[in-house]
Amino acid sequence: MVTVSADTKDDMDLGTGTETKPTPEELGIDISQQSWARSGQGDGSIEIAFPVGPAARGDWVLMRVAGDTAGPVLVFDRNEWECFLDGVRKGEFDDAAIG
Repeated sequence: MVTVSADTKDDMDLGTGTETKPTPEELGIDISQQSWARSGQGDGSIEIAFPVGPAARGDWVLMRVAGDTAGPVLVFDRNEWECFLDGVRKGEFDDAAIG
């Protein structure tokens, strides 16, 4: 079960499709302390982290663009991540792949 702080809940408009995702900071996750896995070698590659610790407990997946230190860090819950991986396995994104 994922626990969201009262402050974060106040920012969410649950059930309307306009939910605001929590940021790593709101979740108590220090992105500089994460172990990031890269999809490729250079800047512009996608990096993924699976934070663990008192604040994260493995409930979240973080995604960012390598080399873009000022860019956003996207936050996905484990269900969203599993749905994304399921879509990849089923070929739902094959048309978007650069060949």
